[in-house]
Amino acid sequence: MDYKFFAIGFMSFGMAASALGVAIIFMSLLNGMSRNPSTSDSLQKIAIIGASLAEAMGLLSFLIAILLIFM
Repeated sequence: MDYKFFAIGFMSFGMAASALGVAIIFMSLLNGMSRNPSTSDSLQKIAIIGASLAEAMGLLSFLIAILLIFM
């Protein structure tokens, strides 16, 4: 049995975790902005950096899955 497809399936957990991480980041951003609107600029910058790092992990997981498909 070829275990390559199981590995590709497990890569989808990495992509799902990335999406969940981005959702949690922006949920916290909206919560922080509603509590203290004066810090919205600095919070937004930090949230965008965090979301881009979380999304990069999802893209890395996707690229590894693509490499496993074609190897």
